[in-house]
Amino acid sequence: MQHPPATAAEAGEKIAELTGVRRKPTQIRHFLKRLGMAPRRMAAVPAKADGKAQREFHDQVLQPKLEEAKAGQRVVFFVDAAHFVLRPFLGIVWCFTRLFLKAPSGRQRFNVLGALNAITQEVITLCNDSYITSEQVCGLLDKLASLNPGRLISLFLDNARYQRCAKVQEHAQRLGIELLFLPSYSPNLNLIERFWKFVKKQCLYSRYYAAFAEFKKAISECIQQAPFQHQSQLRSLLALRFQTFEAIPGLAA
Repeated sequence: MQHPPATAAEAGEKIAELTGVRRKPTQIRHFLKRLGMAPRRMAAVPAKADGKAQREFHDQVLQPKLEEAKAGQRVVFFVDAAHFVLRPFLGIVWCFTRLFLKAPSGRQRFNVLGALNAITQEVITLCNDSYITSEQVCGLLDKLASLNPGRLISLFLDNARYQRCAKVQEHAQRLGIELLFLPSYSPNLNLIERFWKFVKKQCLYSRYYAAFAEFKKAISECIQQAPFQHQSQLRSLLALRFQTFEAIPGLAA
């Protein structure tokens, strides 16, 4: 269905148009549920994503490296920067009346450049309040090299210019770190993207921080404590299974 109904009333109008039979919204909802339908939040897919390229990259590059990591032959990290802006993150909560969340003034931003270990799920970070540049990426490479002496290290990254520039690639080569760039528009293949969503849900949604320092502390503590306090949840969330956009059923135009 190219344009599924957003409400039971809209579905009822379409049914009436096709059959000439009108039903109340409650009857329509029961009918849709009997068909196996349910209200579901739509998800966005980058329009320029190449599903075939994703599948080939997954099968030929990503999966073989992960198998080596599982066997202890190398260390694999997924790298990405998250930019947390001090603003309201509105979530859904159980309550008796509608609740309101204070909105902090200003647009202060806490930047976290992270590398997620595909096997241990530990996250190595570099943080600042300004910008992520090639300098921070090189710093992260140094940190990863020092924490894994004598081991083969592979990093999966997106195509951000500050990660793919010559300076970073040359520095990685000097350190003996392999950089593997994901196909363009492929956040679904970057495992750390799931972790950033978890952090937002865990410590930002439906919460108010009066000061930027409190905001940063909450994020930092969540990142540091997550592998220990939320092991079972992360084990499921960060499972090494990837869906390519080519394989997504019901992709709406």
